[in-house]
Amino acid sequence: MIARLAPAKLNLGLRILARRSDGYHDLETVFLPLDLCDELEIEARDHGGFQLRVVGADLPQDSGNLAIRAAVQACEATGFPPHLDIRLKKRIPIEAGLGGGSSDAATVLLAVEELAGKPLEKAHRLKLARELGADVPFFLDPVPSIGRGIGDRLSRLDGVPEMFWVLVAFPFGVSTAWAFKAATAELTLPQDESSIAALLGPSGV
Repeated sequence: MIARLAPAKLNLGLRILARRSDGYHDLETVFLPLDLCDELEIEARDHGGFQLRVVGADLPQDSGNLAIRAAVQACEATGFPPHLDIRLKKRIPIEAGLGGGSSDAATVLLAVEELAGKPLEKAHRLKLARELGADVPFFLDPVPSIGRGIGDRLSRLDGVPEMFWVLVAFPFGVSTAWAFKAATAELTLPQDESSIAALLGPSGV
């Protein structure tokens, strides 16, 4: 059995550059990982396919959940028997822009590789992550990063100072797809290298 923490993230600034034909948006953002984490346990089963049990949130426990889709893809990619028991304790608020589902998916993907004893090539792992969602690649190695493209082209940010945040979750969820569909360039923060540095303070970029 493998136990892992799946961290949340903040987008420190977001600039939407263009709407793409595939429904995604080209953007620039700063990803920061948080200490707030979901808890995952992944264990091989003798038979019975994939079973997901979720505590702490009312979420799909079938292929409607990214964690199951990640498990399916990872087992196919590594050749690991497609029989897993996944236990997920949700601590990250859902539909709050904190990336909980994407983080869970990336964590399951990496855990299955470990169970299989067959690390994937980095490019293959990244391809699987992109297929699961735009934020999933960040959570393969969640360190402060600039995200470009749909958020999957990542450049590491060094020298980021320690920061403390107060998170206030609304008593309702906001769909990421709806938010991006409703967003305009005027609603997003103008951002270039100098403004990213300003956001992070004198010891930033």
